[in-house]
Order: sequence, then C-alpha cells, then structure tokens
Amino acid sequence: MLARLLPQSDDALIVHELARMGYQTPEALLRERDRRLVWKCLGVPCATAAVFLDWLQQQGAGYWGYSTAGAEGATRDLLCSAPATLLRQLRQEQHTVLQPLVVALEQALQLQEHEVAHLVLGERMFDCRQRPYVMGILNVTPDSFSDGGLYLQPEQALKHAETMLAAGADIIDVGGQSSRPGAVPVPPEVEHARAVPVIRELVQRYGAVVSVDTYRASVAAAALDAGAVLVNDISALRFDAQMAPLIARRGASVVLMHMQGIPQTMQQAPVYRHVLDDVYSFLAERLHCALQYGIARQRIVLDPGFGFGKTIQHNLELLHGLEHFRALGQPLLVGTSRKSFLGRLLQRKVWNRLEGTLATVLYAVLRGASIVRVHDVAPVVQTVRLIAALENAPD
Repeated sequence: MLARLLPQSDDALIVHELARMGYQTPEALLRERDRRLVWKCLGVPCATAAVFLDWLQQQGAGYWGYSTAGAEGATRDLLCSAPATLLRQLRQEQHTVLQPLVVALEQALQLQEHEVAHLVLGERMFDCRQRPYVMGILNVTPDSFSDGGLYLQPEQALKHAETMLAAGADIIDVGGQSSRPGAVPVPPEVEHARAVPVIRELVQRYGAVVSVDTYRASVAAAALDAGAVLVNDISALRFDAQMAPLIARRGASVVLMHMQGIPQTMQQAPVYRHVLDDVYSFLAERLHCALQYGIARQRIVLDPGFGFGKTIQHNLELLHGLEHFRALGQPLLVGTSRKSFLGRLLQRKVWNRLEGTLATVLYAVLRGASIVRVHDVAPVVQTVRLIAALENAPD
C-alpha cells in the first residue's frame, strides 16, 4: 500500500485525477477553501477501502473519497480529501483494519514534511529553493542519439565542456555508453576508457562538478576516484548489485531514474496502467531502497525518465503532472533535451529541437524541477536565470 499526496495548490491536477478514475468533480471540492490534505492511496485491500470510505462519509463536510479498481485483484485505489486533522482522528479511532492505511499516510507526510532543500554534491551544497541548476550533457560515445561521435576524443570533449562551463553549466554529466533506444551495451572497460580520463581532466583542469552517467559500479568507482561526485544511474541502482553499497560507502550522490525495460527494448510499445502512479510508485520504492543502504536524502535526486520507455502521451502526462513528484521530498531532475517525443510533436530533426527543449525546460522548472539536463547549455541557462529572477522578484 502506498499513499501519494497530491499538490494542494492546483485544483486542476485533482480534477484530472478524478477524471482518470471515471468521476466528475464533486461540488464540495470546488467550494473548499480550507482543504489541507488530498491524497491517493494505491493497492488498498477491498475491506479496508470499504471501511474507510464509509468512515469518511460519516464525517460530513470537508471529507470525501472515491475509489477505482486497484492494480491487483481484491484491491482498490482511493482518492480522498480531508482536513489536516485526519491523521489524529484516525489514530484515535484505533480501528485495526485502517492501520495499514494510517501507516502509509504517515510515511507520505514524513517525506513531504522533511523535503530536501539543499542537495549535497561532494563538498558543495546546492540550494534547491534558490534557483534551478543546469546539467550539461557530455557524451563521449560514437552512437548517442544527438551528438554521437562529436566528442569521442578527449580534447574535443574537454573543449566542449569548457564551453558549457563558460556558458553557466553547474554540473557536467559524462557518459561513456549510449542509452538511446536500441543501444547495444559496450564492455565496461570501453566505457571506463572513454569516460574516466575526461572526468579526471574536467576536475583537475576546471574544478568542475562532475556526474558520471553509468549503471555499472566498476565504472562509477573509477569515476569517483577521478573526482566525480554524482552517479547518474538510469537503472536506479537495479542493474548492478554493487552500485548502492558503493555510493553509500563513498558518500557520493546519486540520480535515481525511472525506466521501463532496458535501452534495447524500452521503446517497443511501452504500456502503463497509470503513468503517474506507476512512475511515482517506482521512484518511492527506489528512494526507500537507497535510504536502506544508508545513502543520505541530501544526496539523492529523482528523475521520472522522460523518453525511457514512454510514448509521446506518457511523456506529456509526466510533464503535466511533474508537481506530483514533489511529494517525495527530493530534488527532481528533468531530461527532455532533444528527445524524440519533441521531434514527433514539432516535426523537427534531432539537431533542430531547441525551441521544444526550452519550452519543456520552462514548464518543468515552473513545476518544481531542481535540475535540468540539456545539450544546449547557453540558451537554457539564460532561460532559467530569467525565471529565477522573476520568481524571486520582490512584490
């Protein structure tokens, strides 16, 4: 059972959730001015759901709940609203059948209440409330979807990184293996040879904050030895059993990304029951896993994985509902740069998707993204700096 808190500031997101469940918006919701708590609870046993919905109905104004079939048999998914006093009321009820629901709601509230405000990368601290940060993509590969082969030679890579840093990149993300749809994995030693020397030079020559884009613990370890401080793991610690212990032991930071399938197959007809619920549940579980290994919350970033096992519609739904993921209390990374869904929507080739990238970056930042991962650093930096200035302008 998992509780997912909904954003309280936007009724449209709540209306959208109700519509997905097959319900019209209740008039009570539109009249609410003091609503404090709206949440969705997934995988609730049918007996628990029935008792809870009946209890909600007995409470009167300000309380409502709707249900739909859960992902597994004999379960329901609930969407409910109540005053902030709900948790205290439920504890006082001491109704045994409701205790798992109470626990799930408590866990969700704790994540949100202890939201990470400062992301720690090495010895540096990034204030996620101050402004969004820009991660520049540096693919030292021959076959990446957008810039494969352009920066395969170390000096080419370093020159490009220098340009991105001069343009205002906060982090350089170095990848030695392509994760584009259909990409074939290369041997670890090849990935190591491509990425690690470049990382070492970036740190020594420019003092850059460097991330390594890998799911292999051996490559991550060498990159950390070379001065990287962040591991951008598209598998969210799933593909290599040694990755989580390594990151915890070394005090490194990590990006946990959602991906359906593997790069070779992920775009072969991806299917979700409810893309927001499914991705949220995955990220909540991987966050819990990372914490169990001893990785500090201040060192964990979450990424919904745009383009990784998603259709155009899935990507749009995730972007529209990005604010939902803020309930997990972690900094969010968004990587839409030059992605194929932009090309299909705008009828643009991969090298001509800057406008689409800027639009999605702007949309994501306004909905809570802390880091945007992009190819075109200079225009994105200008965009997010202006947004930050507007957001921080005095009334």
